[in-house]
Amino acid sequence: MAMYWRETLRQMNVIGIGSIIIVGIIAVFIGAVTAVQFSYQMVGTLIPRYYIGYIVRDMTIIELAPTFSCMVLAGKVGSSLASELGGMRQKEHIDAMEIMGVNTSAFLVQPKVVAAIVVIPMLVCLASFISIIGGYIAAVPTGLFTSQEFVRGLRSFFEPYNVNMMFVKAVVFSFILTTVSCYQGYFVKGGSIELGNASTRAVVYSNILILLSDYIIAAVMTA
Repeated sequence: MAMYWRETLRQMNVIGIGSIIIVGIIAVFIGAVTAVQFSYQMVGTLIPRYYIGYIVRDMTIIELAPTFSCMVLAGKVGSSLASELGGMRQKEHIDAMEIMGVNTSAFLVQPKVVAAIVVIPMLVCLASFISIIGGYIAAVPTGLFTSQEFVRGLRSFFEPYNVNMMFVKAVVFSFILTTVSCYQGYFVKGGSIELGNASTRAVVYSNILILLSDYIIAAVMTA
């Protein structure tokens, strides 16, 4: 049990701490682009100007933070997991562990899945917060909106249910990107070319399934 716990903590550090910078950078620009684009769309309309804060907040929480963050993590973390397990399979490390009586699927895959389900929702929550700050930076100092208008929008029409939806998406997406990537790496056959193809499939399949599950969750939870 102790080795499973240590491996889970190691994966939490690799997946979580190792991805904070890239998730933060993406989140800033997601919020900034959302604010700029919606300010452009609101020109000449009768929509109150403070709605921009409301739009940035809800778009970030419901859709942009979980989906974009997990799609990027599918590329960064997913390809890494597939390459790690695939390399172990090709070097026969997995076969050696099985001969010693180790349950390789439990020891190599389970800690990665558990770690992702724990830390990726934290990263998504951080990304939503940073994205709102990015929208503020893009809208207020540049003169598109006043600080009072943006903050008023952030405080208007808030639905806690949207946060629940964000975390549901984050948990489902994290499960998808880790299980698909681990499967591709664990069962890889052949040489370096096949390993590269497995890493590519891990990213592509993960992103497709993330988008599909995003639609299903949105349809179910907003019905």
